[in-house]
Amino acid sequence: MLKNYQKTLCCLLLICSSHFAIAQTVPDPASHFGFPIGEDYKLATFTQTEAYFKKLAAASNRTKLVNIGLTEEGRAQFMLIISSPENMKHLDRYQQISRQLAHGKGLTSEQAKSLAAEGKAVVWIDGGLHANETVGIHQLIETAYQLTSRNDEETTGILDHVIVLMTHANPDGQELISNWYMRHKDPLKRTISGVPTLYQKYIGHDNNRDFFMLNMKETQNMGRQLFVEWLPQIMYNHHQAGPAGTVVAGPPYRDPFNYVFDPLLMTSIDAVGAAMHNRMNTEDKPGYTQRNGSVFSTWYNGGLRTTTYFHNMVGLLTEIIGGPTPADIPLVPSRLLPNSDSPNPAQPQKWHFKQSIDYSVSLNYAVLGYARRYSDEILFNTYKMASNSIRKGGTDTWSFSPKKLEAINDAAKNDPALATVNRSGLPVKYYDAVMKDQKLKDARAYIIPADQADITTAVKFLNALIRTGVDVHQASAAFKVNGKNYPKGSYIVKTDQAFRPHVLDMFEPQDHPNDFKYAGGPPVAPYDAAGWTLAYLMNVKFDRIADQLEGPFTLLPNGALLKAESTEPVKAQAYQLSAAVNDSYVVVNDLLKAGAEVHRNTADGSFYVPAAGKSLEVLKSSAAKLGLQLVPAAAKPQQLVRLKPSRIALWDTYGGSMPSGWIRWLMEQYHYQATVVFPQEIDKGNLNSKYDVLILVGGAVPAAANDGGGNRYQMPEPENLPNEFKDRTGKLSVEKSVPALRAFMEKGGHVVTIGSSTALAYHLRLPVRNALVEMTAAGTERRLPAEKYYIPGSVLRADFDQSNPSNWGMDKAADVYFDNSPVFKIAPEAISGGQIKPLAWFGNPAPLRSGWAWGQAYLQDGVTAFEAKVGQGKLLAFGPEITFRAQTHGTFKLLFNQLYL
Repeated sequence: MLKNYQKTLCCLLLICSSHFAIAQTVPDPASHFGFPIGEDYKLATFTQTEAYFKKLAAASNRTKLVNIGLTEEGRAQFMLIISSPENMKHLDRYQQISRQLAHGKGLTSEQAKSLAAEGKAVVWIDGGLHANETVGIHQLIETAYQLTSRNDEETTGILDHVIVLMTHANPDGQELISNWYMRHKDPLKRTISGVPTLYQKYIGHDNNRDFFMLNMKETQNMGRQLFVEWLPQIMYNHHQAGPAGTVVAGPPYRDPFNYVFDPLLMTSIDAVGAAMHNRMNTEDKPGYTQRNGSVFSTWYNGGLRTTTYFHNMVGLLTEIIGGPTPADIPLVPSRLLPNSDSPNPAQPQKWHFKQSIDYSVSLNYAVLGYARRYSDEILFNTYKMASNSIRKGGTDTWSFSPKKLEAINDAAKNDPALATVNRSGLPVKYYDAVMKDQKLKDARAYIIPADQADITTAVKFLNALIRTGVDVHQASAAFKVNGKNYPKGSYIVKTDQAFRPHVLDMFEPQDHPNDFKYAGGPPVAPYDAAGWTLAYLMNVKFDRIADQLEGPFTLLPNGALLKAESTEPVKAQAYQLSAAVNDSYVVVNDLLKAGAEVHRNTADGSFYVPAAGKSLEVLKSSAAKLGLQLVPAAAKPQQLVRLKPSRIALWDTYGGSMPSGWIRWLMEQYHYQATVVFPQEIDKGNLNSKYDVLILVGGAVPAAANDGGGNRYQMPEPENLPNEFKDRTGKLSVEKSVPALRAFMEKGGHVVTIGSSTALAYHLRLPVRNALVEMTAAGTERRLPAEKYYIPGSVLRADFDQSNPSNWGMDKAADVYFDNSPVFKIAPEAISGGQIKPLAWFGNPAPLRSGWAWGQAYLQDGVTAFEAKVGQGKLLAFGPEITFRAQTHGTFKLLFNQLYL
């Protein structure tokens, strides 16, 4: 008996010593990087971080390093999975449980509870998305080290119950920012400001606005892990900086929250936020603010944190102060008095990088500690939210929204019998009139017909859904619904699925509440956009089905991308490509690059391609890759114009413009050749010798009186600027740039302006004026105040002149993305004389389709896009953001049409 006991004891000691030895071999950051994480004036590069993660994975049996894909610059993007050695042996099983519970289908409540008891909570922690927010990636390094090296009860308990997905969100950005900061030998000269390019190849800060669209490689990599592979129950997205006078802003967040969310999601965010806040106070770490203490809400979809909400995940965001260069917490008296948003204010003081790292690690441990204690509850709640979504999508339901509540109130106001009724409550009949109206029922499904004109763009829309884990069906035969026939191959997106909130959000209009600081006061700006309905922005044709839908439908594999199907074209002398199809422009560009003959039919803008020589080969190859059907031309059109590719210049600036970066990416996707130009080159003039078209995105052109906006992209010029970037500095000016642009147009050049850069029309003294102004008592014009007119990022419906070549391929009425965008009044004689042609306008007083529009009646009859003759050339002015974040496929052709000779 004693011998057996001694033998068991020896084995336990060997196991413990072996475990301790493994932990001891984990390299600490100082030994690898040459400095401890959080040391002032020191940043780690991605090259160093990649090598360190590989060391951790090799040294510790708690880790697995996964390459989740390549970045836009070709670097490996890593996710470090950390858990107990025992859990690491069964990762596949725990991943399967996480997926089963997240999707919810086919499980009873009892089965879900059993899986939740067996499973491990999965928590995502990322860092470095916004690379100039340097705390993010460095806290990731430090937390990874502590989780792989510490053997205290808290850490081992976390690892026993939790699987941690530590994800590097932006390798390219870390390499750029860290090398830029560390380039000075003198630490006191080190600064992050003045970086010459965006810290994501194309879109910089907008990499946190790409998570329902998933255009960029990095967001695709992360989206697959979040929405298809792992489906974590909690995800934590690190950012900075906190509001002035605080240290960190975190959950819970301010209203409004999106009405499609399950209420359990909101209370779960509150619970995890309380755990984070409590830990800060327990550890004497003051300065945490929540709810109205910061600007962050849970309305928006599209961010790394916010898109997870639409997938029943507890998404966390913190914004913390700090960086490698010591700074100060400023004195903000209003922040010093404790309140429910900030019960433990921070005092003004000098702040060091290590303090931010310590705070961040504590916050991570707070989240992981919560996941440890409530692992089975967290897993089951994921199932509960999924099953709620499935139930709602499979029954008749009516969701609340501000417009529906307004309809109830309006009905009651018009009832004279209610004059003497106690207005603290209304008769239920008014509720029933709206919330039981069959026309207002929630959708059960959406049908995307396969025979719509631009099916390849519809497939891109479906792939955006699929990348976020949404289930899609396809019809294996023709079918009929509500008297309408649909062809085989049509797609069906049902709402009786776990991610119903995301499905609704992509198809249905967002109904943002009227949110003002006080009655009659200024509006409270939404966090990012107010409306973004993707099906509208992409001009996808779909039918909304409110009743149960059955048919010859096949469920497609989850996460597997679609491709539009093309067939061998019928032999013909020539083929036509529709201007309404975005991918037609890809084929045209491939043909032009090959030197093939391409014409445009001036009757409708379609492309006419003789099937001669290399044309047929290029046509077949390009169309097959895209899934386009080649249509034989019935006859040669009488009015044809031979096309040539334009020499395209795209404005950019030192430090990088995100709108310009998005268009640069777009040009590559649609096979245009564009040259990036900077202000100095424009100011030199003689642009016609090199370019035919110049694109000026929002923020490029200086503001004009009563215009607002204006150029926003002037970066500070750092000392010792490398020679390769010296020609990028400066900004466009009225004095030098406008005359150069005028000369370019007068000699035949075309200038395309978007958003605030349409102010060029005012600088050119064209007969246009701002439509959104009012007269003051003094008899002068001023911009409408926000209390009267305010339209943050939303989707509006505009009317288009289909006969104008600039609008070829557009519908008569189409959706545009509008963000307090320019609207114009044009002198009647300028229109009648042919100098200016309106391209788009608001023909009714209520053009809002999705989002928030206060005072939208002011838009009626306002022109939102026009073209104007300037000498032998043209100015194209598009007030709406026609290429916004590469989401607005429905208006891409407004740009594409300008890019040919």
